[in-house]
Amino acid sequence: MQGRNQTQVKEFLLRGLSIHQSARIPLFIFFLVVYILTLVGNMIIITLVWSAPRLHKPMYIFLGNLSFVEIWYTTSIVPKMLSGLLFRINSISFSGCFLQFYFFFCFGTMECTLLTVMGYDRYLAICHPLRYNILMNSKICSCLVAFCWICGFIWPLALISLVLRQPFCGSNELNHFLCDPGPLLEHSCIRSYGTEVAISGCIALLVLCTFFFTFISYTFIIKTIIKIPSSSGRLKAFSTCASHLIVVTIFFGCVMYMYIRPPGNHPFYMDKVVAVFYTVVTPLLNPVIYTLRNKEVLQVMKKLMQIH
Repeated sequence: MQGRNQTQVKEFLLRGLSIHQSARIPLFIFFLVVYILTLVGNMIIITLVWSAPRLHKPMYIFLGNLSFVEIWYTTSIVPKMLSGLLFRINSISFSGCFLQFYFFFCFGTMECTLLTVMGYDRYLAICHPLRYNILMNSKICSCLVAFCWICGFIWPLALISLVLRQPFCGSNELNHFLCDPGPLLEHSCIRSYGTEVAISGCIALLVLCTFFFTFISYTFIIKTIIKIPSSSGRLKAFSTCASHLIVVTIFFGCVMYMYIRPPGNHPFYMDKVVAVFYTVVTPLLNPVIYTLRNKEVLQVMKKLMQIH
């Protein structure tokens, strides 16, 4: 037990996607293009929300914050993953690994809370349209955004402190392309069941709470939409929250598969595929889904393009 606080591992080797050598360059080009499109798409949304007065509404302020979070969320993972596809040895320092760990969960936590807040915003807009401007004024909107950011920076500290309590020695090869709690704990010299349960519980508490409140919001939204007498009215009401519902389903579905599942032997290749989806693909889908399905954003974009 004297070696409990001593960490012998100085760096980790990320095995990455573990694919054939001939597929590395095509995959590198593909992920690089996806990453660039993600940055451009989310930056466009941020620019539109910031520059267009008609988009200075809670719904779009939340969307602008989500786009900003998505940029850093994917940036915490993708550049290192791209270097792993280019170089045979993909190493990351011990401190660099936990820095990536922190920012990955930091922005992931922000995304969970922002999606929940956006669901609450849609609930107020559809279920209480006459009181919406009172219930979701600029002050409340700012407080909710601040709450998401504070949660994002504070919540992962509990996770990282739990993992850092474990000593790391022996093999330093992680069978993943990112520093995730599961692969890290497998290289702990002393496997602590209590620590693993605490980490799983910490993640599950965040994900299930945010998902539960989002689910409650959409339960009331759907009940309200069903009561609308005209089909055109129902369609119009549903279209205002359809984009958010698609993003919520994709994101929470992937996160729950990865972090809230019964213990057992899960294939590493499937974990990596799902991880690629919610770290690389989802950040690209968000601006595409929100932009293509939102007439107001498209109108602002067309207007700006005509001016320039």
